[in-house]
Amino acid sequence: MSLSRSYGLQARLRTHLQKSAVNLIASVSHRNPRESAPRRWVSSGTTNHEKLATKPVPKHDWNRAVSEAEKIVGYPTSFLSLRWLLSDEIANVALHLRKLVGSNHPLLRTAKNLIYNGKNNMQAWGLIVLLVSKAVGHAPTVPDMEQDKSAGVLQSQRGLAEITEMIRTAHLVHQGLVNLQPLDNAGNELGSDSDTIFGNKIALLSGDYLLGNACLQLAGLRNQPLIELISSAVRDLAESNFFGPRDQQNNPLPSMPLNTTTMGGGKGNSDSMNPLEPDVSFGDTENNMQPLSLAGVMGNPEKEWALRHILGAGTLLGKSCQGTMMLAGQPEALQRRGYLFGKHLSLAWQACIDLEPFSSDEFPSGGRFSLVSAPVLFHLDHDPALYDEIQKGLDSIDNIDFAKVHAKVRTGPGLERTRELQKKHSLAAMAVLNELPPSDARTALQNIILAMQDI
Repeated sequence: MSLSRSYGLQARLRTHLQKSAVNLIASVSHRNPRESAPRRWVSSGTTNHEKLATKPVPKHDWNRAVSEAEKIVGYPTSFLSLRWLLSDEIANVALHLRKLVGSNHPLLRTAKNLIYNGKNNMQAWGLIVLLVSKAVGHAPTVPDMEQDKSAGVLQSQRGLAEITEMIRTAHLVHQGLVNLQPLDNAGNELGSDSDTIFGNKIALLSGDYLLGNACLQLAGLRNQPLIELISSAVRDLAESNFFGPRDQQNNPLPSMPLNTTTMGGGKGNSDSMNPLEPDVSFGDTENNMQPLSLAGVMGNPEKEWALRHILGAGTLLGKSCQGTMMLAGQPEALQRRGYLFGKHLSLAWQACIDLEPFSSDEFPSGGRFSLVSAPVLFHLDHDPALYDEIQKGLDSIDNIDFAKVHAKVRTGPGLERTRELQKKHSLAAMAVLNELPPSDARTALQNIILAMQDI
């Protein structure tokens, strides 16, 4: 069977299996899954890059940007590939999710986001790693047996892309765990919380299964420096769950704004920064294997926001981009630029996602948004009086009037400052891409960055 037919069959089977999984989650709104484009052959060489460069897609078309990028690397890159969907373990998880329908367990929301490749697109991380792999190429000393010439990447790089997605998804699934009772009631009967207990078991075991398989696959690459690099990213993910104040369900809360001249000014100290080099170094520009520094972070809106999301996502994507260059035998200086690219890209992505809940004046009853999102943190810097409302959530964020916070943020400077933040990190990521030779993969990465403007 040809590769084009294999790719088409895999895409159709994946779509069919995704539709079956959706039927288990009744509360999801309907949308048509993205149709997979036929397999397109591209050269893995460097001589015809100008001719192979894809046409820029419309700036605001996220789905098309991702679809075009998938065609460049030759296949869907998500770990939710055919072999994962057909595994007994994942099939059992999908069946057990049926028992959680109607329980409002956080695991259901994670499952919906995994099934639907929407704007938050958890499954695009491996795609970005492969595009970076293809854009930088590999050293001529790499044996032919290691090369996936049809996609223009190495077999080990494809494995790293899957590892990246498995680790990120495991982290998101683990975040779906719910504390069943407050500490002062610990040890009481939990018979009435059977659905929550079951959901916690599924979230814990599913996340452990993915993380365990990622570690096994990482060890199989037999590259000690890479193992240490990705392991440090997993350490950062774990630290992100304990960073800053939190309620009893471990939902993050912003820290108290600093009593400095930045309060009420709405600008902080970001104006002095070079827009191409945002000040988001926490010691990782010198040595990203060590834990990130917390000095001078809490209460500074931009630094606090950046550190939260570098720990929770940025180091994983950045170190995966760095690691894929390591596998390709690229110089250490270029590897470090790969880390910066992934870090800035993840922060630009997060800034776009943070803006989405504030895109409309209307706020749905019972709605929620992240209290540590950039617009909220910037508004607290501008109007510290709003922190009195935030403090109501120390026991539970359910005690916070989200509609009030939403209305306040909509009328303040937080949204504009977040747009500036997104632009700054997008430019920083673009600056790294511009150092690479022209290619279809580089153009696809640029298109993805441009498409973020409308997320």
